[in-house]
Amino acid sequence: MNQTGRFLCVLPLLFLLCPGVQAKTLTVMMSGGFSAAWEKLAPRFAAQEGYKITTVSGPSMGQSPQAIPARLARGEQADVVIMVGDALEKLDKAGWLAKNSRVELADSPVGTVVKKGATPVNIKTEQALRAALLQAQSVAYSDSASGRYVSGQLFAKLGIAEQMKSKAQMIERIPVARVVAEGKYMLGFQQVSELLPVSGVTFIGELPASVQYTTRFAGAVTKTSANAQEAQKLLRYLSSAAVQQSIRATGLKTIAQSRATTVQ
Repeated sequence: MNQTGRFLCVLPLLFLLCPGVQAKTLTVMMSGGFSAAWEKLAPRFAAQEGYKITTVSGPSMGQSPQAIPARLARGEQADVVIMVGDALEKLDKAGWLAKNSRVELADSPVGTVVKKGATPVNIKTEQALRAALLQAQSVAYSDSASGRYVSGQLFAKLGIAEQMKSKAQMIERIPVARVVAEGKYMLGFQQVSELLPVSGVTFIGELPASVQYTTRFAGAVTKTSANAQEAQKLLRYLSSAAVQQSIRATGLKTIAQSRATTVQ
């Protein structure tokens, strides 16, 4: 390597070490379904590019003050938002996002957990899933897209909507697996990527393909971002082929691999 090449290689290190140089900070608002993948990938990107990344967590939708739309509405700043695809589309229509900045990231199916040590439940077929729900004394589902599907469509598809009214409960803001781990509910339903990181539960599988619901996660640059080029570069990184193995390891599916109908 010639002298010029060596100097160019050292430049990123000098940028990070020099006290007079301020690293750019990217603020990312993130919903739970992509968080496990993000925790693996964000530090890699920050080290690679020399950026500082601040993560703000919140639901993609709902009425809580922590929800991403509510945060933006009250003036909280972000460079990137990563959330459920249809909620992101609503932000776009409301004028929050930079034009043509949306990037599709991953798909997340719905799965089920029981408390660790409990007898595993069979949900491999519609009939088995129906029986498991009817036998369960209590069922928890999320306040996000997957929970709306479970309560609004899945129970009806299985013909047990009336029977579930008295024992199925929506869990706001916190991971469904957490309340199952605490023994408060026998079965918990949420996106697989939100179930797997929680200790104290046993993952028993995804919903059967015939009644599966897959949520698309996507990201976009906000219209008010002062770091739009860097923000777009982050989204390209998160959708690149190089990171797909890490994404799949968290229970998400790459876009090309998703076989169930994806709701965007």
